[in-house]
Amino acid sequence: MENPTEASVHGHEIIHLIHDSNPPLTRAGLEKTVHARFGPEARFHTCSAGGMTLDQLLTFLLARRKIVEINGSLRAAMENVCEDGQ
Repeated sequence: MENPTEASVHGHEIIHLIHDSNPPLTRAGLEKTVHARFGPEARFHTCSAGGMTLDQLLTFLLARRKIVEINGSLRAAMENVCEDGQ
């Protein structure tokens, strides 16, 4: 597990995790993966917001069409992702 509470995780790490996942992740699958990798108390940030829980980050990314949910599976919309924070 990577420093679960030491630092904030950039949202791009979650976007790339979604993008690279095969088969596509559901929200529950993403939560399980993120908790295993970063810990259940991890916080997340983007180029314009910080201190978010995973649920808040997903709401933020979905609202900005950086990720989309199709038939219960999360997909990264890489054409909408900025190049900061990679």
